[in-house]
Amino acid sequence: MFAGLPELGISNGEDLKETLTNCTEPLKAIDQFQMENGILLPTLQSALPFLDLHGTPRLEFHQSVFDELRDKLMERVATIAEGKEDDRYGKLEELLEKSFPLVKMPSIQPVVMQVLKHLPKVPEKKLKMVMADKELYKVCAVEVKRQIWQDNQALFGDEVSPLLKQYIVEKEAALFSSDLSILHNFFSPSPKTRRQGEVVLKLTQMIGKNVKLYDMVLQFLRTLFLRTRNVHYCTLRAELLMSLHDLDISEICSVDPCHKFTWCLDACIREKFVDGKRARELQGFLDGVKKGQEQVLGDLSMILCDPFACNTLVLSIIKNLQELLSQDALPRDSSDLMLLLRMLSLGQGAWDMIDSQVFKEPRLDLEVVTRFLPAMMSVVVDDHTFIVEQKLPSEEKSSLSYPTTLPDAFIRYLQENRVACEMGLYYVLHIAKLRNKNALQRLLPSLVETYNDMAFGDIFLHLLTGHLTLLSDEFGSEDFCSVVFDGFLLTSYSSKENVHRHALRMLLHLHHKVLPSYMETLVKTLEPPKQIMYIHASATTLKLPDAFYHLVLRFITGDNYSSPFTG
Repeated sequence: MFAGLPELGISNGEDLKETLTNCTEPLKAIDQFQMENGILLPTLQSALPFLDLHGTPRLEFHQSVFDELRDKLMERVATIAEGKEDDRYGKLEELLEKSFPLVKMPSIQPVVMQVLKHLPKVPEKKLKMVMADKELYKVCAVEVKRQIWQDNQALFGDEVSPLLKQYIVEKEAALFSSDLSILHNFFSPSPKTRRQGEVVLKLTQMIGKNVKLYDMVLQFLRTLFLRTRNVHYCTLRAELLMSLHDLDISEICSVDPCHKFTWCLDACIREKFVDGKRARELQGFLDGVKKGQEQVLGDLSMILCDPFACNTLVLSIIKNLQELLSQDALPRDSSDLMLLLRMLSLGQGAWDMIDSQVFKEPRLDLEVVTRFLPAMMSVVVDDHTFIVEQKLPSEEKSSLSYPTTLPDAFIRYLQENRVACEMGLYYVLHIAKLRNKNALQRLLPSLVETYNDMAFGDIFLHLLTGHLTLLSDEFGSEDFCSVVFDGFLLTSYSSKENVHRHALRMLLHLHHKVLPSYMETLVKTLEPPKQIMYIHASATTLKLPDAFYHLVLRFITGDNYSSPFTG
């Protein structure tokens, strides 16, 4: 406990023990020891007996003086560090040399740690001693740890890894949330709100102004993105940069070539729309990538691969197409639309670019513009035609029935092109938002086979199930249920657990709207695996929705839900 005192010429308990062992008059020896090691203030000696008269132990007195002096010293250390004297760090290093031998003494340790914290460059020998001692490493300030981490990537990785795992768990939990709403979904939180998340704040603090640590985190994110293809790492890459931007950490923002692009895109994400002015700004950044600096395209593609960026781009594309339709204009004639498609294509190709290390913008298949988009717009025209037809007086109506098939080009590009598929999926969401049952019944079956099974991805299913709540009354129709479940969700639920879970999420909210006879079949079909079914046999005597409600909750929450019906 008092290790290090002898090195500073200060007596400790062992010295007192030796003195008492070898002396002939213990009381005199104790007085002498107190005189030599007490507070060296002549006027204090005459005052100490008054404390004795008041029953105040000497230990209590010395401890209070010690605590006061320690606090004053720590304040003085901070004042010196914040000052402008040229030799301020020299003074701190001198104090560190004198105090470091006592770093293991609990009462002195805060002073040593305060000095270490305020030194911009701690002597390497001291850093190694702190790193080698788990207890010291644990209690030292993050400012000291940064100096350790920048030369120890493996140690920094050990610190960062749990945070990255936590971030992914939180994102996936949000996608499987039992809350189902079009107003409050995965994309509802603003960028600023998302940056207040625990993981982003902790990583921002760990990095501070250290460019080397920032680069390490970016490399971790690239590596994990390559290994897992998980797009949430792309979100974190953008959020981390913007979190440092919020704190005005110019040391990092000024050297990250993606900063201004990300800042502009962040504003678009906040508005959920890319307007003409910002579109031109973003185009300027992309066109400004100089020869020899093409590697920056890898990071730009990651930022555009962020689901929040992708969501904003495709929503803007859908809005742009609606305007073109109202103007009788062709998609290929819109420069704004072509830029949005360019950015969407760059984001969709992020993994391939980083994996191949060929930093070149992927060429957009022009047939997406000349064939797929016109096919998609023809579906819109079909729908408008039918709606107008229904509003005509009966004598003016034709025998036109609502089309049930889709253009071949539309279906083919959904299956073969990821940019086209992304737009097609968002068009389905757009139709659901309009509560257009006929169009939805026409489109959903085409999603069974899409590029890389994108229609069965968690983000799309999360959004689709939320949008379908707007058509809750339609679930009373067997035809509609058949299209949603038999025609789409149930085609892959047995091979894809996530589809199973999203189907249950939706039924949790809509079971009371579903046709009872169809609901009974769904319960049997979607019954979760036996190992996570703990509903007591007596639950079968309950009304179906009650038992099913708790069964679903148990499944979608990963068996963490405690049902009142469990045995």
